[in-house]
Amino acid sequence: MSTQEILLQRTGRLGHIVLNRPKAINALNDSMITAVTAALREWAEDDAVETVLISGAGERGLCAGGDIVAIYRHMKDGGDEIFWEDEYRMNSLISRYPKPIVAFMDGVVLGGGIGISAHASHRVVTERTRVGMPETRIGFIPDVGGCFLYSRAPGELGTHLALTAGTGTGADAIALGLADYLVDSAELPALAAALAEAPAQEAMAAFSHTDVPASDLEKERGWIDECYAFDDAEQILAALKESPEQAAQAAAEEIEAKSPTAVKLTLEALRRAGKMETLEEVLDQDYRLGVRLVAAPDFAEGVRAQVIDKDRNPAWNPATLAEVDRATVESYFADLGEHELGLAASVQAEPAAGN
Repeated sequence: MSTQEILLQRTGRLGHIVLNRPKAINALNDSMITAVTAALREWAEDDAVETVLISGAGERGLCAGGDIVAIYRHMKDGGDEIFWEDEYRMNSLISRYPKPIVAFMDGVVLGGGIGISAHASHRVVTERTRVGMPETRIGFIPDVGGCFLYSRAPGELGTHLALTAGTGTGADAIALGLADYLVDSAELPALAAALAEAPAQEAMAAFSHTDVPASDLEKERGWIDECYAFDDAEQILAALKESPEQAAQAAAEEIEAKSPTAVKLTLEALRRAGKMETLEEVLDQDYRLGVRLVAAPDFAEGVRAQVIDKDRNPAWNPATLAEVDRATVESYFADLGEHELGLAASVQAEPAAGN
């Protein structure tokens, strides 16, 4: 690529994709997604490539998510096209890839960073990893199949992180089912070299920790499972406020600061995703919600408050959970007709290749 936002490297049996926007913590834009997808499709047919590695340039992290500033400006300029269609197709491709994909989930891995890594077959975290889906903070929902992953986490851990926009460590990511292996960050270059010479599973066995530290998040499952057991956001909020646990009351404050519309839609999306069989069904749902949310007031206001003006003081509309009624929630999930993404219908009904 002329922009060099994606670097493609071939060494031995390894095809290596490097996200190369370190100043933006490798935030994904449309051209990057197109380049990644093209490389994956080419290498799927190349017998010389036995394993694919995805990593991020710089020291800060794999990927901080999608380039929401670019989306914000595009929408403000009157654009009506969004790159989520290409991104969600890439997420599906990663999940169903016929060869091992190793993702180095080092440092910051948020939003779209989850989508490009946590659907891979071999997911590697380090002592520096911070994973999360912060979308309710900007009036959006955990997309890129995040609800597929979070709805399958133990108990209500995924619900807690989704509604609060919270983050977890590498150990938390493994406990949640977002990752598989813990490797020291200093060992990642050596692991990459090993992947060029040996099968993925063999290389991983040589570098990954056999003893993963206990997940701090999992230690909190008692109050988390109790408070988030409801399908109603107001009930969850009330339970958190009534809990004697200080962490539960802090979670209530976090949820109250988020977009009420996004909180209610996220909870509903999680519950529906938990009943869906494939990632592609959830990605289709993500697309319905995304198309409608980007046209709703909270997305633009959330991006403005968090990353444009950075005043961290969004004026949500509606301003309270009570004002977001059931009919409004249902309307966001309605079929898009001819504008449906249609991923579920386009893939075979078989388990994903990697997970």
